[in-house]
Amino acid sequence: MQGNGVAAVGECMLELSARGGGDWRMGFAGDTFNTLWAIRALLPESAAADYVTAFGDDPFSRDQIAFFRDHGIGIAASPTIPGARPGLYAITLHGAERSFTYWRADAAARRLADDPAALRASLEGRRLIYFSGITLAILEPKARNTLLDVLKAARAGGTTVAFDPNYRPRLWPSPDAARAAIGAALAVADIALPTFPDEQALFGDSSPEATAERLTKAGVGEVVVKDGEAPALVFASGTATSVPAVKVEAVDTTGAGDSFNGAYLAARLSGDDPVAAARRAHRVAASVVQVRGALAPFETLKNAFA
Repeated sequence: MQGNGVAAVGECMLELSARGGGDWRMGFAGDTFNTLWAIRALLPESAAADYVTAFGDDPFSRDQIAFFRDHGIGIAASPTIPGARPGLYAITLHGAERSFTYWRADAAARRLADDPAALRASLEGRRLIYFSGITLAILEPKARNTLLDVLKAARAGGTTVAFDPNYRPRLWPSPDAARAAIGAALAVADIALPTFPDEQALFGDSSPEATAERLTKAGVGEVVVKDGEAPALVFASGTATSVPAVKVEAVDTTGAGDSFNGAYLAARLSGDDPVAAARRAHRVAASVVQVRGALAPFETLKNAFA
C-alpha cells in the first residue's frame, strides 16, 4: 500500500449493550471506529491503521488504547487530555432495530483538533483518511475548520479523503449548521458514502439518484448512496449503477452502514472498481447484522469479504 496506511478521525466511545435480565456488556465503538475496524480486518496486517482522536488519562481511556493495540490499530499522534474521559452510549434493542442513549457532552474526542500540529502529524502522508458528519458535529467551529484545513492539505499531498455525512440531528444546533459543515466537508472529499434517509431528512432529496447528483455537483468524484436493505447506488466515472443488497435475517443492525463503508474502502484500496467494491461491502454488512454489537469478529468480516 502506497502512503502511510489508513487513518480514521472521530470519536470512539464506551458502548454498553443490553444482554437481557439487567446484564450489560461493555465494549468500544463509534461510527468512524467501526469503519476502521472493518478496514483493519480486511487489509493486510502490514498496512498501518490508526484511529485519530483525543483520549483522557482515565482507566477507560487506557483500556481503549490497549484494545486498539491488541487489534492492530494505532493512535498516531492523538493527544491525551488530562482529566478527560471517553463518551458513553447504551444500546437497547427492539427486535433487530436499536435505539441509543448518549453521555458525551465532555468527551475527550471533542478536543481532537485542539493541537493542529499533532493532527497534521497524525494525518500527513496517508493513503486514505476517513471521517464523518459525527466527527464534524462533536467539534467546535474553530476545531472543525482546523480539521478541514488539515484534510485539504493532506488531499493536496495525494491522500484520498473519504466522508460519510452521517447526519444525526441531536448533535447539531440546527439543520442549517449541519448543511454548512457537511458542504464544507464535501469540498475536501474524493469519496462520499451517504445514507439516503439521512440525506432526505437534511437536504430533502427525493431519491438516491438526487443525492448522488447533488454530491457530484459539489465536486465529489465517487459517491455510494446506501439505503438499508434497498440497493446501493454507485456513481463513479460518470456512470450510475444500482447494486442490490444481500438479504439476510438481521439480529442486530448496529454498525451495518459503518461496516459497509469499511469494506467498500478496503476493496477500493485492494484494487476493486467501485461496483465490485459495493458488492463486497454488501456481503460484509450482511454478515455484521447477523451478530450482536457494532464490531463483528475479524474472521466474520474476512469470510464475507473473500
